[in-house]
Amino acid sequence: MKITIYVLAVFAAFYLGSFAYMSLASKKPRGSSLKDGRLESCPGTPNCVLSEEKGKSSYIEPFPIKGAAGEEWAKMEVAVVKLGGKVEADTGTYLRATFRSRFWRFVDDLELRLDKQENVIHVRSASRVGKGDLGVNRKRVEELRKIFNGK
Repeated sequence: MKITIYVLAVFAAFYLGSFAYMSLASKKPRGSSLKDGRLESCPGTPNCVLSEEKGKSSYIEPFPIKGAAGEEWAKMEVAVVKLGGKVEADTGTYLRATFRSRFWRFVDDLELRLDKQENVIHVRSASRVGKGDLGVNRKRVEELRKIFNGK
């Protein structure tokens, strides 16, 4: 019985320790993921969505621009903050924001790129650590879409 309790305690400590380590590792600042004017591809793990990768499982629809690009961009920034994001950078055509999970404080990155030629705002949302996110990034973008569209 003592061995079982000891094994469970070691397992629990390892499990909690690994989450604490990932939480600390996710705090490392990330720069822009723009590559040749486009948002960086997703790494092939299910914790990332991107509107510039049509045909892949990580694909998500971009945000269509219905009005003046500058006004829509400002509206998008307000929507990001309303959703709980912290804007880290905004050039007027590129925005990077961070979101933190409530309990473990994992950091996720949200990036937006204004594409005036296609008349859309492209989006990339990804977790900094781990492989899965239980659909959190996809849900976040869809919630952002509702706020952006005023729903």
